[in-house]
Amino acid sequence: MDNLELIREIATPSPSKIVLLVIDGLGGLPHPGTAKTELETANTSNLDRLAASSTCGLIDPVGPGITPGSTPGHLALFGYDPVKYNIGRGVVAALGIDFDLKPDDIAARGNFCTVDNSGLLTDRRAGRIPTEKCTELCRLLDEIKIEGIKLFVRPVREHRFAVVFRGEGLAPEVSDSDPQQTGVAPKAVKAKHPPARGTADIANEFIAQARAILARHQPTNMVILRGFSSLPIIPTMGDIYILKPAAIAAYPMYRGLAKLVGMQLLKTGPSIPDEFDALKQNYAGYNFFFLHIKGTDSAGEDGDFDRKVKVIEEIDRALPALTGLKPDVIVVTGDHSTPALLKSHSWHPVPILLYSKWCRPDRVGEFTETTCILGGLGRFPATQIMPLAMANALKLAKFGA
Repeated sequence: MDNLELIREIATPSPSKIVLLVIDGLGGLPHPGTAKTELETANTSNLDRLAASSTCGLIDPVGPGITPGSTPGHLALFGYDPVKYNIGRGVVAALGIDFDLKPDDIAARGNFCTVDNSGLLTDRRAGRIPTEKCTELCRLLDEIKIEGIKLFVRPVREHRFAVVFRGEGLAPEVSDSDPQQTGVAPKAVKAKHPPARGTADIANEFIAQARAILARHQPTNMVILRGFSSLPIIPTMGDIYILKPAAIAAYPMYRGLAKLVGMQLLKTGPSIPDEFDALKQNYAGYNFFFLHIKGTDSAGEDGDFDRKVKVIEEIDRALPALTGLKPDVIVVTGDHSTPALLKSHSWHPVPILLYSKWCRPDRVGEFTETTCILGGLGRFPATQIMPLAMANALKLAKFGA
């Protein structure tokens, strides 16, 4: 019996409410000039006050030393084993823009990027071009013709897009073309198993045609693809936890992930106050809320330490809108660390606080990486967050006689 099967057996309905606030890429590394992380640098009086009434710790989204992508990081927060449910980014990206995926479709997440005259990547995000420019370029790529394949290229946000391949005999077991670093050439897509060779050839043909089309469109003169995937079979959160869950996320990818696990997607504006307002407006209708903030991760990936600090402070200023609703359980954490010093996701554990009437408050008085390791939760797998939240919401029956 895996953990989800156990929870499904003992989950019980109740009127209590849970709010999971995910500050994307929350964890950081100390700035060389101050020896403080972004979270330690930020003025977070509201988060600190909440931490003082909570039990705190650090989480590993996948495992010690493993750097998680956004999809496995979030799946772990929702209680799913991210290794067992290894879902490609493509499906999540397509669902996030409400694309009508068919069971045999293969989807991939794409970046418009920049390569130099030698074909080496100089910017994996092409300067984070405006979404309007992305939309214009997607229209051009949507005209690509590949024999036997129906192709769909759709904008997501900024430099990101989704591409969907529809045809006979496709398989998702192919490698990424995105090398996840600059200074090297994009990779050729390769089949991981013989039945996927045709899919790899199709993906490489798409990339070759895209490069020819984009040659005159600086800085967006190339594309890189990752997360080839098809629709998975996955149990919903409503089925496992007997919850009525809802998602508040401005960024499409996270809306797609929430949809995949059975959450109701709520309307929200793009700003942090918009998202907290959406929580307030919909609070009566659901008993579990996933509230996602993207700006911390974007700032970390851009290497902008100060901007990440400012986003954390904006979240802190908005926090009373959440705590004022008096949820039975509040969990604040991130899906992974994105230190500005690394300009990427990292393997470092992520701070977490869990507040409820029934928790055992520890002696942590500040919500930071260095204080949370001293908290009562210690360091533990992110997949255990949902059982802890459910227990503190009195939504789990006793196991065994």
